[in-house]
This record gives sequence, C-alpha cells and structure tokens, in this order.
Amino acid sequence: MAKQGIILFLLILLAGCKQQPSPLSVNDDNGGEAGETLAPDLSDIEQSGELIAVTVNGPDTYYEYRNRSMGLQFMLAETFANHIGMRLRMEVAKDTAEMIAMLKAAKADLLACEIPINIISANGLLACGTNAVTGSWSVRKSSPDLAEELNTWYSDSMRARVIAAMGNVSSNRFKSQHSQPVFYSKNKGVVSNYDALFLRASRMTGWDWKLLASQCYQESGFDKNAVSWAGARGLMQVMPSTATKLGVNADDLFDPETNMMTAAQLINILENKFAAIRNPQERKKFVLAAYNGGSGHIIDAMALARKYGRNPYLWSDVSYYVLHLSDPHFYKDPIVKCGYMIGSETYNYVNAVMGRWSGYHSVLHNALPKGVSLSDLDGNMHKHNRFSKKQNIVGREDSLFKIKK
Repeated sequence: MAKQGIILFLLILLAGCKQQPSPLSVNDDNGGEAGETLAPDLSDIEQSGELIAVTVNGPDTYYEYRNRSMGLQFMLAETFANHIGMRLRMEVAKDTAEMIAMLKAAKADLLACEIPINIISANGLLACGTNAVTGSWSVRKSSPDLAEELNTWYSDSMRARVIAAMGNVSSNRFKSQHSQPVFYSKNKGVVSNYDALFLRASRMTGWDWKLLASQCYQESGFDKNAVSWAGARGLMQVMPSTATKLGVNADDLFDPETNMMTAAQLINILENKFAAIRNPQERKKFVLAAYNGGSGHIIDAMALARKYGRNPYLWSDVSYYVLHLSDPHFYKDPIVKCGYMIGSETYNYVNAVMGRWSGYHSVLHNALPKGVSLSDLDGNMHKHNRFSKKQNIVGREDSLFKIKK
C-alpha cells in the first residue's frame, strides 16, 4: 500500500507540473498575428456604446480649439461613429509606432490616421476605411466586421462632404459677427451699452474696465446674443462647458450680467494660473491668450521659451512660440503637452485687444463709464476683494449698475 501511495503522489505531482495553457491570443484560430491581444469586434464595440480611435496630433488629424475637437481624421472618425450609433473617444499617440502598439494591445478599436499600406500589412493589421493616396486607416485582423462596416461606409463623396464641412468651420472661425462700432459714441465717451457692467466686472478682476470692453468687442462686438461656430455664447463668448464648471447655468449665458460675471470668474482663475508672471501688464497678455487659445497651449509656449533660452514670463518672447505651435518642429516637441495650436489667431487676438484698449484709453483716459461719477461710486461701493487694493466695490444689487437687457 505504501508503494502504491508513493506512485499515486508522483502521478499527481507530474500532472501539476504540466505547462498550463497560455491565454488565448488572436493567432489561436482567429486569423491574427502573434503578439496581438484578442479584442472585441463590431458587435462587442456596439454593446459598449463607445468607439475608441487613436491618431496623432496635427492640423489634418486631431487638435483642440476652444474646447472643440478639430482635424480631418477626427471629423471622419466622428462621422463614422455617428453612422453606427456610438460616441467617439479619441486617443492621441506620439507617433505611428505608438498608434500601432495601442491598436494591437486593444487600447483602441481603430487607427484613424492614414498610414502607408505596406506598414499596415507589415504589422499584421487590416487596411480599411479611408483609402487616400497617402495611406489608409486600419483595424486588427480580429475585427473583420468592423473593417467591413468601415469599407461599406467610406467613399470619396463621404470624404468630400467632411472636408467641405471642415471648410465651413474654418471660414466661420474667423468671420466677424460684430454688430456695433468700436465706439457707441466717441464724442460722448460711450464705448457700449454695457460700460457700467464692464466697470462692475473690473472691480472683480482688477482690470481696467476699458480693457474688458476691448476684449468684449473682440469676442462678440457687444452682441449679447452672439453664438460662435464652437458654441460659445453671449457678450464674452463663454463656452457652456466652462459655465457649467463655474456653477453657472449655460442657458443663462445670453443674459449680459451673467455672461460678464462668468467671464470675470474665468479671468480671475487665469490670473491665478499665471501668477508667477509678476508684471501685471505682462500677465494680462498671457491671460488674454489663455482665454482665447486655452491655458494649456500657452503653458506649452512658455515651456518652449524656457527651453530655447527665452524669457517665459515675457509675452514678446513667448508669443513667438505661440505663433509657431502650428509648426511640427514645435508642437511635436516632447515638452509640449497640448500639441498643435492655431497660434496665429491667439497672437492676433492679444494684439487686437491690447491695441484697442490703448485706443480707448487715449480717448477716455481714466474716465469712468458715462453717467457714473465718483460721488456715485463713493456712495455705492462697500465690498472689497484681493484685486481692489482696498478700493470699494459696487455690489450686484446696486441700482446704479442696472443693465439694459
């Protein structure tokens, strides 16, 4: 019996030492290539409700502009996602190798960037979707249904429609919607119907009210009902998503007072974000640039200025890199986190606002808005903030600053 027990023990031990089966990979009767992770096909993706695409940053692929995603490859991918009834999540890789690795590792369902067919084939992927002269999109070989759907959906006419839509967006981005002149009445010293509101906001931000007036003209031309192509609303073109983050109902952004005070909150946030810029006049330029182009891009430009031996706290130095964040040499630099930027628009925006402010100041000097006297202010100002240098601040309830809507 002892001998039989030893034999039985050895048999159990040998069975336990057998090699365990490896996790299933796509080359196990699935038509995939070695090293590629098994991943869902179209039906599984549809159940998740989200299509994950990967691309690289650039003007023709994907970039962010005023909280809106842009780029041909993004718009094509979004159109396809809408076609199959799913939302799109766009991931950004640093180069082609990383895109392919993410696709193989099932961190993305679709490589939404036109790369050469020979590279797609060499990596064991399926070319599908767009088939431009420059290359094609691709998916894993384990996603044949997704590939078939992409090929059925894509056509030259589809591509042309998306390109035309991009052209419309691009032209609208720079179209002036200004509804009033720069001065409502220069002789009377009135910039707009909202001068008193600018003064109230200036007490919140520490900015000259005429600078806020200049910025408002650049944003909307004093049009309280303005809506941009990106969805920004009202006098100061506040994005609904920004309003929500600040606790403001996006539906209220067409109210001039709500819009202006929300913009003042945003300006204060940006002032704090760029507090390392000690010169207040310089800091205003950075805040204006961030208001227009996004703080991430401006921080990228500051990092580039520092890298190349320029002063990161001087706008004349940093603005060079803002302008050149549309150059692959700069937006593909490893220290750049937010990628491609339409830098010329932000550069021109800052110049226009600051130049108009100078023009307002040359006419109005240190004047208060028309109809507001120092005695009026002395009797109404009773609040303080960190920007006011112990000056009194007009309250929202003061009748002096009731704004016509």
